[in-house]
Amino acid sequence: MQQEQEETQWLEGDERAAWLALASLIFKLPSALDAQLLRDNNLTLFDYMALSGLSMTEGRTLRMSELASMVNSSLSRLSNVVKRLETRGLLRREPDPENARFTVAVLTDAGWDLVVAAAPGHVAAVRRYVIDGLSKEQIEVVRQVGCQVARNVEQNPISC
Repeated sequence: MQQEQEETQWLEGDERAAWLALASLIFKLPSALDAQLLRDNNLTLFDYMALSGLSMTEGRTLRMSELASMVNSSLSRLSNVVKRLETRGLLRREPDPENARFTVAVLTDAGWDLVVAAAPGHVAAVRRYVIDGLSKEQIEVVRQVGCQVARNVEQNPISC
């Protein structure tokens, strides 16, 4: 005997409008940020987030698994990106000195210089596309919504 499926709870007017606005943001914002970073620095948004994440850590070094978590990526996707960035001399991989079973990513001086050069343009784009058009209250709501949606999606929720 087939189990009864729950009846679909369709989105109503305001719910549908909220979802479509969020979906538009999900698709359009990364493309706009990618375009700026590619044009100005030959980096994708993902590249920038990985390099920037390393730039903000002690010794500019992180285990690959920690970096993957930081940039919300699978380890295999991050490994492919890291390989490309390594070829460009922006970072290098090394055995973890604390446990050789792990690999760390280390930001090189060239990677540091590129992040420092890319940051002002990236921040200007984030301001232009997101921050400057919102009130302080709206910025707080965006933070709260982003955190809650991330918690709903992730098995290991981000701290907000």
